[in-house]
Amino acid sequence: MNPTIAIFYGSSTGNTEMAAEKIKEELGDFVSHVADVSKCEPEEMNQYDILLLGVSTWNIGEMQDDWDAFIPRMEGLDLVGKKVGFFAMGDAGGYPYNFLDAMGQLWEVVKGLGNPELVGVWPTEGYEFDESQAMYDDDHFLGLGLDEENQSDLHDERIHAWLMKVMTDCKLLPA
Repeated sequence: MNPTIAIFYGSSTGNTEMAAEKIKEELGDFVSHVADVSKCEPEEMNQYDILLLGVSTWNIGEMQDDWDAFIPRMEGLDLVGKKVGFFAMGDAGGYPYNFLDAMGQLWEVVKGLGNPELVGVWPTEGYEFDESQAMYDDDHFLGLGLDEENQSDLHDERIHAWLMKVMTDCKLLPA
């Protein structure tokens, strides 16, 4: 039996929603559920094996509003045994000192909910920024970084490659 995949996102301007839709389109029938966190309950996450979480960074390193309201309601969720991948929107040109910070902030919350397995760690090569709370190590983000303002022409290519990595990390594709 194939594991179930769900996408949960928050989107103020529609950019993160657009990324979620592209991911859904690319994965097709692998995705069981897509939800805007402003319109769902945190407990819905318990129903799926793999969670792809989409978030954007606002102002100077702040969490997107829908996630900001959703996170306190996540308290008590048990994500033990889940695999979690992140995709995030940021603006490296306008905010190079907090590029994708919300992804790192969300991971801090999620990993405290049963220490799920992180999948889809993504290289920082090809991005120009100064600092980020979304760093996995010196050369990788916790997940996929998307920059609508400065590198939107790379979205499709990056989403495709990231999803291949996620599927490989989840052992749904051969390594």
